[in-house]
Amino acid sequence: MNQNLIIGILAVLVILGGGYFLLNANKAAPGTDTTTTPAPTDNSTPAPSPTPGASATAPRVVTNSGVSPSNSTAVVTGTVTPNGAQTSYWYEYGESTTLGGKTSSQAVGSGWSAIPSPGYITGLRANTPYYFRLSAQNAYGTVNGATYSFSTNSNPPPEGSAPTVKTLSASAITRTSATLQGDVTPNKAGTQYWFEYGKNGTLGGTTALTSVGDGSAKVSASAAIANLEPATTYYYRVNAQNQFGTINGAILTFKTSGPPVSVAPAVMTQAASPVATTTATLRGTVNPNGAQTTYWFEYSTDSLLGSVLLNTTQQRSAGAGTHTSSVEANVSSLSGDTNYFYRLVARNSAGTVRGDDMTFTTK
Repeated sequence: MNQNLIIGILAVLVILGGGYFLLNANKAAPGTDTTTTPAPTDNSTPAPSPTPGASATAPRVVTNSGVSPSNSTAVVTGTVTPNGAQTSYWYEYGESTTLGGKTSSQAVGSGWSAIPSPGYITGLRANTPYYFRLSAQNAYGTVNGATYSFSTNSNPPPEGSAPTVKTLSASAITRTSATLQGDVTPNKAGTQYWFEYGKNGTLGGTTALTSVGDGSAKVSASAAIANLEPATTYYYRVNAQNQFGTINGAILTFKTSGPPVSVAPAVMTQAASPVATTTATLRGTVNPNGAQTTYWFEYSTDSLLGSVLLNTTQQRSAGAGTHTSSVEANVSSLSGDTNYFYRLVARNSAGTVRGDDMTFTTK
């Protein structure tokens, strides 16, 4: 073999070997941890939550590694994203990675936002290592978060308890908005509340989380919601949580005012009466159909009611109701013994509507 070729191959091998050494020498040293934590076994979906209107899926679960232990309890935390279906969460725990214990299930609704999901594990042994993970379930599946560990100690359990909540009647209800109301008692632990709402009992919409402190007195809770549909029944409830757990209020309903949507007014031209030599009273009916509406009459000696000879009465308001009302307008300076053509016209945000053409003859 050519001597220069052999030397070249040897040089390449030396360079590759040196590069491998440098890559391994520069790897970061593994960090240390105050607890013995096995590798996370997180089965949750890492993709971001879908936007409202997307197809519902199994929940997304994230267990937090931070724990507040005592001699017999532990406060654990995480987040659950319901992903569009009614979802409940719980914590599994035990003295080995096989777990075995389980807290009671708590509901976090069916929204698309990540909801804080605290848990309070009780009945533990002092100065003992434990493992735990957050789990959640909806109609599309059960998902387990990562497994972490902690150790109990000799400290007494924290004071306080899960909050007390009550859903109250909604107020300030309009066609497209309302204010949701409730009561929350923090029960001596830092507490936050939010409302769920939707067009059926599965809810789906959520308001922002609001803090009400850590007192022991009842506190009023409220949230204004907008972009609702007119003439529609909505379901809602207040929820509250602190480190001891999540509590759901009763589901109540309210109905936005109507009509369902703004529609063009309904008009009907009626017979003119009375009619004299130079005057007449034009008549008709208008239904605004829920939107601010104005009306007027058009009249002319031209049977086509063309623009050249067209006369109009003053525009007047017919309001924004949903009932049919009689309207009229007096016209004067007419010619005697003359045939006139006329019609009623009404307009709102949804459009302009002209009634049927009718006629009258002056005396």
